Amino acid sequence: MSRPSRQAPRVVVLDYGSGNVRSGVRALEHVGAEVELTADRQAALAADGLFVPGVGNFHACMAGLRRAGGPLLIETRLAGGRPVLGICVGMQVMFDGSEEPSAHPEEGLSEWPGTVSRLKADVVPHMGWSTVRPPAGTRLFEGVEEERFYFVHSYAVQEWTMAEPHGAMAAVAPKVTWAQHGGDFVAAVENGPLSATQFHPEKSGEAGLALLENWVRSLR
Repeated sequence: MSRPSRQAPRVVVLDYGSGNVRSGVRALEHVGAEVELTADRQAALAADGLFVPGVGNFHACMAGLRRAGGPLLIETRLAGGRPVLGICVGMQVMFDGSEEPSAHPEEGLSEWPGTVSRLKADVVPHMGWSTVRPPAGTRLFEGVEEERFYFVHSYAVQEWTMAEPHGAMAAVAPKVTWAQHGGDFVAAVENGPLSATQFHPEKSGEAGLALLENWVRSLR
């Protein structure tokens, strides 16, 4: 894989206090991006790609995003067709909300309709490697359609209710990837400039690096 160069796509990893993001920075650098970890508005808006991490409680992540001005950053980028990639809870916050308990509940960003709910499985959290089922025409999973990816989560979106494209992503119909743990759940979505994965590509070995490289390549 290539190293960052003067022509490398510039990616901002949004630093809003969501856990250890260094592995994401290293993985993106490894696949050829020039990476900055920051919450600076201008840097986030100017970057070729915005990487939105997320670990832990949905509502705590949303509160952190709001404090950092994340919702407006994401909305502004998407309105201009500028790529955003959400990871784990960084994917969940793109939906309307979550049933995860919290003393201070927060609404999601509502880029996609749907509610994050507890997995219907005998063993929760879902922690480990699972095969995903990407749709035809996927760009994110190109070359790794039959690979396994690493998940760590207790909650997920388990229904896809968006009948028609809308908003900033209206020009492109969404491509939804599924996985299973006690039932089907949404493992990834590709929808115009907005992509997201429930799993951690930065912790998914060569398959995860290939997926990140596909995303970084699309930024050129």
